[in-house]
Amino acid sequence: MPRLPQGVLAIIPAVFAMALTDAIFKSWSAGISLWQIWVLRSLVVLPVLYVMAGGRVRVAGAGWIALRCLALILMYLTMYPALPLIDMSLAGAAFYTAPLFIAGLSALVLGQRIAGLQWLAILVGFAGLLLIVRPFGLAFTPIILLPVAAAFCYACAAVLTRAKCMGAEPVVMGFWLNVAFLVTGGIAAALLQSGLTLRGVDFPFLLATWQPLAPADWAVILFLAVLMTGVSIGVAHAYKSPQPAVIATLEYAYMIFAIFWGFVFFSEVPDLWTILGMALIATGGAAVLLVPTRPSQARAVAT
Repeated sequence: MPRLPQGVLAIIPAVFAMALTDAIFKSWSAGISLWQIWVLRSLVVLPVLYVMAGGRVRVAGAGWIALRCLALILMYLTMYPALPLIDMSLAGAAFYTAPLFIAGLSALVLGQRIAGLQWLAILVGFAGLLLIVRPFGLAFTPIILLPVAAAFCYACAAVLTRAKCMGAEPVVMGFWLNVAFLVTGGIAAALLQSGLTLRGVDFPFLLATWQPLAPADWAVILFLAVLMTGVSIGVAHAYKSPQPAVIATLEYAYMIFAIFWGFVFFSEVPDLWTILGMALIATGGAAVLLVPTRPSQARAVAT
């Protein structure tokens, strides 16, 4: 296992950066639109990824790459709108049900058999989700279902990548994903700038027009671009490990970092039920991922 330590040292900072990125998006949700962030960040990231790919960004099976990008765009469109409305720890825990969806979709699409231990792990993870969502409690909000939908979209992207996109390098897939960010953000921003409105909806993060940016805002955009590039490089490097399932389980550290950044940025403190639910989701997801016969479940294929 000569490369396992390198993978461990790469994935932890990458997950740390993922949680920080989400915190920044949440903190900006009241003043700048998601589309403007996507456009500006992608304009910075794309040249870097193009150089990293050595200019070789053309791939076979472009239709499957496009479908994968669509699934990931839908993932972000269901995850990010929830961030301003619920605690980061809740959103992160709900999203990290993705390995449970991946196990089910792998059985349906890839024909992989789900072992008895995996069924038990899925039930444990689902029990953790119920503790967090508490669908019959007075504090239940349907918003918590948005990160669960994001987890399902992510699982679709992961299984699709495993089934149809394994020939593409991670950097190349990252390049085309940022092209999708740029195109989607550009179209949405243009429609909003032209006067498109949704009557009765007050949600600046998705409906704000293009805003002038102060120098400090540009600094944050550049910082987001650095984080995005670092996450792409870190995850791609981490999954060169001979045990990608082990690396994938370390991604559950996101929930710890989400609690940290939620407290730093927004003074959020998760309650006991949320922490217990997070523990059950992490336990169930880790058990699913660590079964040796399920290498397709590693998050690397969708990053």
